[in-house]
Amino acid sequence: MQTLHVQSLQIFSSLKGQKKILVDEIEFELTAGKMTALVGESGSGKSITALSVLGLLQTGLHTSGNILFHNNEKTTNLLQISNAEIELIRGKEIAMIFQEPMTALNPLMRCGKQIDECLIQHLKLNKKEAKNRSFELLKEVELFDTEVIYHKYPHQLSGGQQQRIMIAMAMSCEPKILIADEPTTALDARVQKQIMLLIQKLQIQKNMSVLFITHDLSLVKHFAQEVLVMYKGKLVERGDVSKVLENPNHAYTKALLACVPSFSMKGKVLPVLSDFYSDHEGVKLKKNEQFEKDENHVLNEKIPALEVQNVNAGYTQEARTIFGKPKNQLAIRDINFKVQQGEIMGLIGESGSGKSTLSKTILKIVSPTTGSICLEGKKIETYSRKAFAQTIQVVFQDPYGSLNPQLNIEKTISEPMMVHNIFSEEKKRKDRTIELLEMVGLQAGDEKKFPHQFSGGQRQRICIARALSLNPSFIIFDESVSALDLSVQSQILNLIVELKQKIGFSALFITHNLNVVHYISDRVMVMQNGMIVEQGNTEVILRNPTEKYTRQLLEEAGIK
Repeated sequence: MQTLHVQSLQIFSSLKGQKKILVDEIEFELTAGKMTALVGESGSGKSITALSVLGLLQTGLHTSGNILFHNNEKTTNLLQISNAEIELIRGKEIAMIFQEPMTALNPLMRCGKQIDECLIQHLKLNKKEAKNRSFELLKEVELFDTEVIYHKYPHQLSGGQQQRIMIAMAMSCEPKILIADEPTTALDARVQKQIMLLIQKLQIQKNMSVLFITHDLSLVKHFAQEVLVMYKGKLVERGDVSKVLENPNHAYTKALLACVPSFSMKGKVLPVLSDFYSDHEGVKLKKNEQFEKDENHVLNEKIPALEVQNVNAGYTQEARTIFGKPKNQLAIRDINFKVQQGEIMGLIGESGSGKSTLSKTILKIVSPTTGSICLEGKKIETYSRKAFAQTIQVVFQDPYGSLNPQLNIEKTISEPMMVHNIFSEEKKRKDRTIELLEMVGLQAGDEKKFPHQFSGGQRQRICIARALSLNPSFIIFDESVSALDLSVQSQILNLIVELKQKIGFSALFITHNLNVVHYISDRVMVMQNGMIVEQGNTEVILRNPTEKYTRQLLEEAGIK
């Protein structure tokens, strides 16, 4: 039974009489009990297509065509109803799970109350009825410690738990259609699988239509029945998942599949879309350019770039002793490892395993309770604030939240140089900014633009340029490619490898993508429950792991 029919949908902006088409005459249907995947690069029009269904397009965007919602015997054109009418449908009949739960959830409201609010608004339940139903929903999304979860704030939950809260809110009114916009992007392989199995189970139980927006083709293969491929606002291919992914017709779909990273690409330049699809406007690095080592980074191989010895660190949790005092729960325990000069050390593990706490401890954001951390042979507590920033930098996961939207790119990159007195003259700072932009694959002129004028991949390049502005010898990459689509991810990984050859920095690369860590790292550490359970040569660990936990991670990622 058809629940949604999109006919000749066009989304466009009109500025000074000029029409810019963002989504161009697309058509597709959603069917009850079926999952349809919508794939394509960032900027292809996937998310705004989904937002148009719910009437959530930003001001300045316009639509034409029809979006027909079939509910029992009634058909409603969602593009031709008032805001008041669509508010009755939004959340109740058509629900949405957003990509980033921490920005979608209200940080000032307890999680249970946020579910209650949906039930009270749409189903007109009283507070007691809403709370009882919220407890049932928490169990449905497999959060069984309902009393505790109900009273927690979003920041007190893991990424997987936050996403389950979002699913509980979306499912609270038993919608006919569920739109899942990149619901697993920042989650590790095990939690990804759990979330997708949960959505699949609820889809079958409730006979829902699901529109699953993603750039993860392996998830599409395992969970969707139909796939729509979108490129530059157009649907270029559609059909049964197995047929499209195993025997694609369109050159763009073939290029997307070719960019999926694999163990066979170790030591090679990763393919990007522009290698296969001539119409693609991707940024490619010069593959044959030879770089000389920066004279400022003369490696002393006898001194490790980073040495962590017997480190324990933790947070005070809500758990209490019998005397009512908070317990100090250790987040990381007995951590020992070295990163050699010019080496990239990978760090993998599930959400909550302690990866982020370890990186924060190295960055002096969290103080270790015991143990020592040495950077370039010196204990980190002996560094001045300026000297520490000039030695170690970090590139975060979210390129959107990492940049100040009110600063142009020149100020964004030159600001650290000004604060740390790298160049006293403004012209020299500007010249260095342009040099850094060109180094990361952007160009002169981009420094005048603001963050919102760049794609996600370009923003991550800017974040890397900013991190390099102080000439650090050590960089922490904290899930810095997990939110990027396949081709952009390949571009950023190629960039990191090429910059490492030129500059000679050492790095800790944190990720949940095992193909990525295999490609980028020289050695790898595996974390579980706050401890490093296995470490060594990347090829050896990921090809022949000794720990059962590592084997489970590989199996859950579909790597055997």
